[in-house]
Amino acid sequence: MEASTQQERVTPLELFFDLVFVFAITQVTTMLSADPTWGGLVRGLAVLAALWWAWAAYAWLTNTLNPEEGIVRIAMFVVMAAMLVVALAVPEAFGDHGVVFGVAYLVVRAMHLALYALAARGDHDLLGAVLRMTPSSTISGVLILSAGFLEGDQRTALWLLALAIDYLGVLVGRGQGWRLSPGHFAERHGLIVIIAIGESIVALGVGATGTPLTAGVITAAVVGITVATALWWTYFDWVAIVVEQRLRQATGAAQATLARDAYSYLHFVMVAGIVLFATSMKKTLADFDAELGTVPAAALCGGLAAYLLAHVLLRYRISRTIGRGRPVALLALVAVWPLADDVPALVALGATAVIFVALIAYEAIRYREPRYRLRHGELATEEMMSAPRVTASR
Repeated sequence: MEASTQQERVTPLELFFDLVFVFAITQVTTMLSADPTWGGLVRGLAVLAALWWAWAAYAWLTNTLNPEEGIVRIAMFVVMAAMLVVALAVPEAFGDHGVVFGVAYLVVRAMHLALYALAARGDHDLLGAVLRMTPSSTISGVLILSAGFLEGDQRTALWLLALAIDYLGVLVGRGQGWRLSPGHFAERHGLIVIIAIGESIVALGVGATGTPLTAGVITAAVVGITVATALWWTYFDWVAIVVEQRLRQATGAAQATLARDAYSYLHFVMVAGIVLFATSMKKTLADFDAELGTVPAAALCGGLAAYLLAHVLLRYRISRTIGRGRPVALLALVAVWPLADDVPALVALGATAVIFVALIAYEAIRYREPRYRLRHGELATEEMMSAPRVTASR
């Protein structure tokens, strides 16, 4: 079995693997909804961060190694079983199932290292990169397992320490030695964004379950799907295209660090924001005419703000510019945030929808020509990133 960097399409097995992650995300939204407190918010995001890093680790692995071949296929099924146990334990990861979560999670991480070491046979540089990552990955998994034997603030503190070690550990080596197939890597992360947005649509349905289908519920559902559609639009309209182009243009360690920053780090912020939005939808659909609580309001406005913040940082990472539309929309969400728990949930949701629709309209009009060229195969340039107003029509 040899590592391959030529794979450009996501395989059926990778999509199958991601189904377990879909369930895990659903479990996180359930966990957040069941404990709408600041502590519950921290714990839910900590679990999501651990799940994301495990998923991202396998996104890197299957980008290098064909998961459909030989023993790797069997190993991936074993990992799926372990990840399913992780997902089942999510609601009580900080409770009675902390040890179960920790054991299964450690298996997932250990299998990743073993498969990556197997893929790196004969590739000294890649093997060196895997070895540099091994200490932080192992220590993090052991700490999360150890946290299962603790209680209260001690458990939370150990979780946060484990995540810090894991997320910062990959900075060692500055991207040296990693192999990357840009098209496959970008597609894999684009699909996970769709999965996260899909969870917000599921949350709309779950929130409406058992509730009479009144005009208010229907309106809330339509406004909710409008925001979900805007999340899809703001990512796939041009962001996904530009980032993939930049990833293809980069080489060597620069390509690996760009993939790490743009996808492993900033896409987590994006997905976390979508998950928080999905959590707020359960409350909004169930009580659309009641005021949102403080934490659900934070999930709604703060989650969408985090999603746009990831976009702003992503643009800065690839072009050293931040643009105008998305920073302004981000500030608008922050401005609405303090008011969101003082008005009916439908009003708060409607305000966020107006912000996103205005953002999309602004970009569609102001960046008309650059968007057209970009979406029809032209490479993004610095001029297109700064996007001056173009008056020519097509």
